[in-house]
Amino acid sequence: MISIDRDSPTRDDVHMLLSEHLADMFATSPAESVHALDHSALSTPSITFWTAREDGALLGCGALKLLDSPAGPARHGEIKSMRTTATARGRGVATLLLGHILDAARTRNLERVCLETGTEDYFAPARRLYARHGFTECPPFADYVLDPHSVFMELRL
Repeated sequence: MISIDRDSPTRDDVHMLLSEHLADMFATSPAESVHALDHSALSTPSITFWTAREDGALLGCGALKLLDSPAGPARHGEIKSMRTTATARGRGVATLLLGHILDAARTRNLERVCLETGTEDYFAPARRLYARHGFTECPPFADYVLDPHSVFMELRL
């Protein structure tokens, strides 16, 4: 059975998966277009980080970053560091993680969840996953700017 729980991005197996993720991002996108976070950046208080595991084995990870709101509590979130292990791909792990993150966003009364992903073919499965769950393209949000290598998506909750 797959379980999804809060976890530390500094845990050894998670650190390795995040390092693999960053390496793939730099291999497929220009450096200035890579917005993936490393394990230390994912450890900040504004980010909640989860892993999916089966019998203790890491299958994937994902995070929800609360975006600053000048007028009080955060109303918007950003999905960060969605990644599954090579052995977990095609098993629905990303769908489970995404559902868990969206449930957490709803529990926190967020109005909108956004994300940034790439335009290259490498990112097509991610774009399809998000579109299947109701995400639509949107303009850049937070500190992002228009970038031919980025697709911005949002889901109104």
